[in-house]
Amino acid sequence: ESAMAFGCLMSDMWLGEFDTLSPEVFHSVMGKRYPTFSKRTQQDAQEFLICVLNELHEALKKVRAQLKRRCITNAKASRGSGSETSIITELFEGQLTYDITCLECKITTNRPESFTVLSLPVPSKSACSLQDCLQCFFQQDTLTWNNQIHCSRCGTKQDAAVKGTITKAPQIIIFHLKRFEWQGKHKGKLSTDICYPLSDLDLSPYSSPPLCRDAEYSLCAVVNHTGFLDDGHYTAFCKHSVTKNWYRFDDAQITKIANSSVQTGAAYLLFY
Repeated sequence: ESAMAFGCLMSDMWLGEFDTLSPEVFHSVMGKRYPTFSKRTQQDAQEFLICVLNELHEALKKVRAQLKRRCITNAKASRGSGSETSIITELFEGQLTYDITCLECKITTNRPESFTVLSLPVPSKSACSLQDCLQCFFQQDTLTWNNQIHCSRCGTKQDAAVKGTITKAPQIIIFHLKRFEWQGKHKGKLSTDICYPLSDLDLSPYSSPPLCRDAEYSLCAVVNHTGFLDDGHYTAFCKHSVTKNWYRFDDAQITKIANSSVQTGAAYLLFY
């Protein structure tokens, strides 16, 4: 049902018969599946995005598995990870690999982990760049106290160094800027001005093996959040895939904007 509603929304958008479209039907379907989003209170765009990607993946992998069963007569060949793929995983899923080194015996183990959204820390309260956020996310960390690992060689819990790298880069990479954080007993919002490039984003420093020159990313959409934790407003910037023009979506107001207007201090989600 969610995939059908999303498909109808995409069809209506690209047919161009309406000046604006309200995604009421799709929102209603998602609200039935996830009651939190049926409320009229402000919800987190990043959480909603993850639920949408999950819903579409689950629906579309079933369709792919059914088509595969029709095409493949060998029962053994139809089993395996292939049935877990979908257009969502092909477009959005990447892989991080964490190198975990025991600080006692120096043995290193690798732990792969799939991702669809990278949640990046914001290392400054005044201003920083997307590269600063990426460096902070990918810097080596030390696991101590309750976060110690159980080392197979030592046979006991030990402190460890952990460092992540991108070992499979997705076609579309989504960054979530962690603007909402605990400040004492209360959760607040960081209004840090984060500078991000519109093109030529190079993820090679965080990738293994390094990406080739052709694999640099260009920005295609931004979700902005203005306001506070419980009282705010979302807008979006989207780049038209054919004309390459940028547009601002603010409820029923859709405005063509200059490239220079795409950089704002309200960015919350970045799509490259």
